[in-house]
Amino acid sequence: MKAIGYARVSTEKQADLGVSLEAQTEKVRAMAVVQGAELAEVIVDAGESAKSLNRPGMARLLALVDAGAVDVVIIAKLDRLTRSVKDLAELLGRFQKQGVALVSVAESLDTATAAGRLVLNIMVSVSQWEREAIGERTRDALGHKRANGERVGTVPFGYHLGTDGVHLEADPLEQEALSRMRELRDLGNTLSEVAEELNRQGHRTRRGTPWRFQYVAEILRAA
Repeated sequence: MKAIGYARVSTEKQADLGVSLEAQTEKVRAMAVVQGAELAEVIVDAGESAKSLNRPGMARLLALVDAGAVDVVIIAKLDRLTRSVKDLAELLGRFQKQGVALVSVAESLDTATAAGRLVLNIMVSVSQWEREAIGERTRDALGHKRANGERVGTVPFGYHLGTDGVHLEADPLEQEALSRMRELRDLGNTLSEVAEELNRQGHRTRRGTPWRFQYVAEILRAA
């Protein structure tokens, strides 16, 4: 039985979390011995995100799978392969088409069995649900803060932080500059012309520097 290992890290910091390329490779090699498989190589994707399958190492792995050159793909942990249910379904479909099993060390999963495939799909579905739920809670919390006039991230141009350190208050000088920007743009002036007019009228950026068209564009885009 011919096996191919796959390892991935998105940042160097992951080495401190026990998922370094070296640690993953050791686990893959150990599992190959347990499986009684001949490990041809361990394909590595360094500095690549799991948000998509568009990775050099993944492309090479899939080419080997599609060519029927491998019997089993071994990974140290499922999230090294993908974090997406959609991408996982695509991978499993291609693997199954070629009769290739997927083995994950951390989750003790083997898709050569029906039970292994079922558990794998359930685990990834729950994981994606959890990420989406966290995202929804975060958006709701930020929306609540905005609705109550509280700061979210950096203080937008036209406002300053109130004395309570939480709520935003309108900044008269910045509001005046912001209103002038909008008026000039509505009259058809270019961004450069808006910046020139603001400077002519004595307006300055929050940093006290003259206006440039790039900063005008940034302010209007965020306003």
